[in-house]
Amino acid sequence: MTPFTLTSLDDLRTLSVDTIIDVRAPAEYAEDHLPGAINLPVLSDAERAKVGTIYTQDSPFNARKIGGALVAQNTAHHLETALAKKDGSWQPLVYCWRGGQRSGAFSTILDQVGWRVQLLKGGYQSYRREIVKTLYDASLPHRFVLIEGGTGTAKTALLHHLADTGAQMLDLEGLAAHRGSLFGGIATQQPSQKMFESHLAAALVPLDPAQVTFVEAESSKIGERLIPPSLWESMSKAPRVRISAPLEARSRFLCCAYSDLTQDQDRLGLLIDHLRAYHSAQQIAQWHAEAQTGNWEVLARGLIAEHYDPRYAKSAARQSNVAEHLSLPDLEPATLIQTAKRLTRAFSQASVVQSLSTADQ
Repeated sequence: MTPFTLTSLDDLRTLSVDTIIDVRAPAEYAEDHLPGAINLPVLSDAERAKVGTIYTQDSPFNARKIGGALVAQNTAHHLETALAKKDGSWQPLVYCWRGGQRSGAFSTILDQVGWRVQLLKGGYQSYRREIVKTLYDASLPHRFVLIEGGTGTAKTALLHHLADTGAQMLDLEGLAAHRGSLFGGIATQQPSQKMFESHLAAALVPLDPAQVTFVEAESSKIGERLIPPSLWESMSKAPRVRISAPLEARSRFLCCAYSDLTQDQDRLGLLIDHLRAYHSAQQIAQWHAEAQTGNWEVLARGLIAEHYDPRYAKSAARQSNVAEHLSLPDLEPATLIQTAKRLTRAFSQASVVQSLSTADQ
């Protein structure tokens, strides 16, 4: 067995192993894990709870004895199933919570089989420390440009068109599995906060700090997930490109972008009810009626004009670092593609972003 010490998140990009194996229980793995890791638990959730109870209520010795038997049984199962077709050249990296007994026992058996096993020193905790160091403790080196605009101005779509032009972009809403507003939930459950931060760090690490990275302007919370402090600080200082478009174009775009809601009227009705604290009963009843009759564009226009735009106007009034304001005639793909090309040319050098950021401080 060879110990592997993680000194930075970038080490994972150059790691020369075939498979990263997380031997923790499924619930631990589901909360967060190293990028690309598979889960081969040596204790199930129930078994882990059982061994923990024996440890605290009986004795550590009995817990280790019973736990050892369970680990051996589960490892044998993995050898007969998931690992059955691995040849002698296969090289795994194995980790558990702290790089202790679970990963040590599993790695010892794999090592005895003849595989060249690397064992992550410090386990998942060493990885999590690097995440915290990157997203909480240190300043990010990246040069961000924020894409902002009212609801329905196709900001996320524009980000992906920017990526198609070769620009760097960070899709926070995609990483958080949420579209960022009351109506922004999607069928996919949001990742845990730790998993969101792992996705975020994995997206940030390969980005070249010498190049501009475009990111959508967000509040500090996307659905139930918080933007970590280091990124939030960088975003707060970044220059902004403000996008505007006619109300009709925005409502049409929303109807397409939120088509999942138009197919689930019960869910849509519950979301409209969440607005009762901000609008009159008459206004809420009107929106419900439009939803029930499938009058989607009228509903979208009303929500934009009466709910979202007044709140965006207050937020926008506080922003002083708007580098450019683009008023688009529509939000059709061709227009967004041309806009992306224009922005890529305008912000092709990090020095441009630096000068704009400095001027607004």
